[in-house]
Amino acid sequence: MPEKPIIICTRGSALALAQSNMIAALCRAAFPELQFELQIIKTTGDKLQKASMAKTDPSLPKGLFTKELEVALLAGTADLAVHSLKDLPTDLPAGLYLAATPKREDVRDVLIYRAAGSAQRGFKAHATLKDFPQGATIATSSTRRKQSLLAVRPDLNIVEIRGNVATRMQKVADHENVDATILALAGLTRLNFKINADGTISGDAVPAGMLATVLALDVMLPCVGQGAIGIEIRSGDARIGKIVERLNHASTFHAVTAERAFLRGMGGGCQSPVGAHATIAGDKILLKAISFRDEVVKRGEAKRPIAEAALLGEQIADELK
Repeated sequence: MPEKPIIICTRGSALALAQSNMIAALCRAAFPELQFELQIIKTTGDKLQKASMAKTDPSLPKGLFTKELEVALLAGTADLAVHSLKDLPTDLPAGLYLAATPKREDVRDVLIYRAAGSAQRGFKAHATLKDFPQGATIATSSTRRKQSLLAVRPDLNIVEIRGNVATRMQKVADHENVDATILALAGLTRLNFKINADGTISGDAVPAGMLATVLALDVMLPCVGQGAIGIEIRSGDARIGKIVERLNHASTFHAVTAERAFLRGMGGGCQSPVGAHATIAGDKILLKAISFRDEVVKRGEAKRPIAEAALLGEQIADELK
């Protein structure tokens, strides 16, 4: 009797499916004798399209984009869950754990805006924040991005925006009262968008006249786990553990361990006004972090042995709290 397929659960967004199909392809390449199938699950966050992601609502549960996937894991109707790691809470339900992280994509954020010559106000290629006029409007629902922008340009007008990558680009293209938005470079890459040398964007459904500038890390540190995919499984499931172990990228796992320990130490979730980025150099791990709590900017940076990745995150959280 053939073995049952291994079920990979995922959200149904274009980005989630791109990531889950990538994980499924890696699994099939590593274990060609096994069957892997995707199970699409709608999460609370998917259903709350009008909820504000920039304001903490105590009535909303933690894990807006992960809880229903975790329920499936605990119920045994799925074997592994694929998450954008930035969405995965640092405190996981009993019986589940973060088992693997494949190699991370570029962690930087991207400024998306209209080109000069558009029907609405536009800007030159490779524009930076200093090129935007006084009081320019930038749309983002991320508190980290909002506070990072205001730290550089306190005159900017920040408004909320929801929707997938294509929807957000279209909103900037269509609305003259919005000059730009911010998107993650990793998400653009996984959805097969490409930022060309001339600043234009290639890919399906890119509105005409859109340009992009990748923001340096000294302008905007990423959110914890940005660019990384997290694979969550049941504790004690040795069979699935051995499968996902083959997908793990050690340097990425150590880096996000430090970042997630920092976020846990700060007592926040994915919408906390903090940013962090860890990198590996030899046998050491370097973590840079920023906090905008109470609208006060605090920065921290430290280095420790790789084996102390979690302690490094906790150390910087203690310094910034």
